[in-house]
Amino acid sequence: MGLVLTDRVKETSITSGTGSITLTGAFGGFVSFLAGIGNGNTTYYVIENDSNFEIGIGTYTEVGNTLSRDTVLSSSSGGSKVDLSGVSFVFCTYPASKSVHLDANGRLSAPDTNFSLS
Repeated sequence: MGLVLTDRVKETSITSGTGSITLTGAFGGFVSFLAGIGNGNTTYYVIENDSNFEIGIGTYTEVGNTLSRDTVLSSSSGGSKVDLSGVSFVFCTYPASKSVHLDANGRLSAPDTNFSLS
């Protein structure tokens, strides 16, 4: 499946450890990963666990309502998976390290010059 970017996707979790995260439901006025990302798709995610954080690429699976932690882009654990405990907040993001944008001078800025335009 594909990489999906969607606004306002946020869930809670009480998963412990460094494995896949079992999601426990949408937070407040947000939508679930199932509704926003869809089964089998990958997305950029953030996990907040107390003062710890992890930003990465994960795959959502409807069976078990889980998000795998496939690639860690950055974290408060020096780039490794955060060892979770207690309540975590998990949501979609658009990481600065992956963004394509116009810089202050109006020039296109991309973190990887190996890209193509379709």
